[in-house]
Amino acid sequence: MPDTPAYALIFDMDGVLVDNTAYQARAFQLLFRDLGLTTNARRLLERLNGMPATAILKTVFTHDVPKKKLEEYATQREFLYRTLYWDKRREVPGLTPFLQAARAAGFKIGLGTGSINETISYLIDHLNIRPYFDVIIGKDDVDNGKPHADTYTLTAQKLGVPPERCLVLEDALMGEQAAYKAGMRCLTLSTSIKPSKFQAPLAVVKDFTTLTPERIIELLEQHPEAPKPSKELAKRQYMQL
Repeated sequence: MPDTPAYALIFDMDGVLVDNTAYQARAFQLLFRDLGLTTNARRLLERLNGMPATAILKTVFTHDVPKKKLEEYATQREFLYRTLYWDKRREVPGLTPFLQAARAAGFKIGLGTGSINETISYLIDHLNIRPYFDVIIGKDDVDNGKPHADTYTLTAQKLGVPPERCLVLEDALMGEQAAYKAGMRCLTLSTSIKPSKFQAPLAVVKDFTTLTPERIIELLEQHPEAPKPSKELAKRQYMQL
């Protein structure tokens, strides 16, 4: 594939590199119990996963909560999540071989996540996959998290690849919308929600065991235009789903 112009793969982290949504939901549920809230965390994440924790938390209160208090709640949730997930940290099947093949095929590879730097390290350094990423962008690097385009736009800029040559790998509705807002195409993993929930991914896969760089090129060539983002799917309120 030496004559193929450079493409970039931009990975989300949670639900893409690792299948951890159930643990994220459990941590939120424990926090909600402590706060006396009845919100269903799994349904909440099905709708809003991909956004920074403070933004997700903001949607569950019927009154205004100061930013500092939301950050305290997010820190508490993060501690619960890391404790629950500590011994469960494993990559999604086929991830490392796919990263190796993508790099050998000439893809540039980025990571764009709504997590803070400490959480990024908690996962990718434990899995020893940091060397595969040319660029890593997290919550601390952008003003506006998903579903805004900032995370993926900045990742592409740092990679030196235009949006139309970037493919985002996501597991969440907010992340898919962020990709389309950034003018990129998206491939999704069904680790967090049913495939039918997504708007218009090039494909939906269970893991990386059947995915190859050649297949990625085929999909990109078959679908040269990025979809327009859905205003309905990008709504950022919790609607008691």
